[in-house]
Amino acid sequence: MSSDAVKTSILVVDDTPENLRLVSALLMDDYKVRVATNGPQALELAAQSPSPALILLDIMMPEMDGYEVCARLKQDPATADIPVIFLTARTEAEDERRGFELGAVDYVGKPINPLILVARVHTHVALKRSRDQLAQQNAWLEQEVQKRTRQVQRIQDVTIIAMASLAETRDNETGNHILRTQRYVRALARHLQRNPKYAGALDELTIELLYKSAPLHDIGKVGIPDHILLKPGKLDDAEFEIMKTHTTLGLEAIRRAEQHLEGEDGFLRIAGEIAHAHQEKWDGSGYPLGLAGEAIPLSARLMAVADVYDALISKRVYKPAFSHEQAVAIILDGSGKHFDPELIAAFREIEDEFRAIARQFQDHE
Repeated sequence: MSSDAVKTSILVVDDTPENLRLVSALLMDDYKVRVATNGPQALELAAQSPSPALILLDIMMPEMDGYEVCARLKQDPATADIPVIFLTARTEAEDERRGFELGAVDYVGKPINPLILVARVHTHVALKRSRDQLAQQNAWLEQEVQKRTRQVQRIQDVTIIAMASLAETRDNETGNHILRTQRYVRALARHLQRNPKYAGALDELTIELLYKSAPLHDIGKVGIPDHILLKPGKLDDAEFEIMKTHTTLGLEAIRRAEQHLEGEDGFLRIAGEIAHAHQEKWDGSGYPLGLAGEAIPLSARLMAVADVYDALISKRVYKPAFSHEQAVAIILDGSGKHFDPELIAAFREIEDEFRAIARQFQDHE
């Protein structure tokens, strides 16, 4: 026989001492039986730890009847999962219907049939134990899913950082350019999210992927020869044609990386769009495909604004740094030509946020 320390606990609630003695005698060999003689006492005992695995509840009690006790048990998150069996002489269909609606799992009529009572208690205690085990297993599985999700996110982050760092080693732009542009993209996307036209396309997951992908916009420059990539002066036509291939080279590099990330649901898709199309222009005069208007992926249109703004405010070997005001004026002038007019309207509303990002991550000589 099991000791009380390891027995499953059952709470019996009845205002009649004879009923309490009978039920306790029937169950005490297999369970630790606690008793309550009224509703308030039952609620107090049910809330104590450890919670009872089952409550046997009389309906007809003074002050607070069993229906009200059951309702309060189900309203309290601490006791809502405890199964309740009504013990009652009220066995009309309407009485049972009301009890089940309140959340009871079973009815045992009075006078009590010992065999039926013990059998139903065993059944519902076993069901409760199975539910608890399933809930624990589900909680463990949820933790494992969250752990796996965090691992996937870290893999994504490390993949992008590694690829972006490779590009940095070849380019004369600084790491802060990457930090700034990804924050510009995120700020612009979040503001554009308020526009009903873009709310569906710019959910939080997509904005997070935009933020992660932005550093890869110039990954293709790793394939551009040094004498062109690092040339201090203006490129001639032939050199510029070679420079333009960095968009296609970037897309190809990202697609090769995707082939080794089975099951990641193409998280680099947005990175590929940005790398390939961020040099396209709204009026169709960009490269590499000469796309125009909304044929240009939204991710690339966002990146174009961020990249150009940062290039304008940054010092390069071929140009001085422009002021924020100068950069804004140039970008506004490019609305409908270089840039999507709706994005430029959003940019105009948050230009101060761009300025704050630029100051926070400014380059230091």
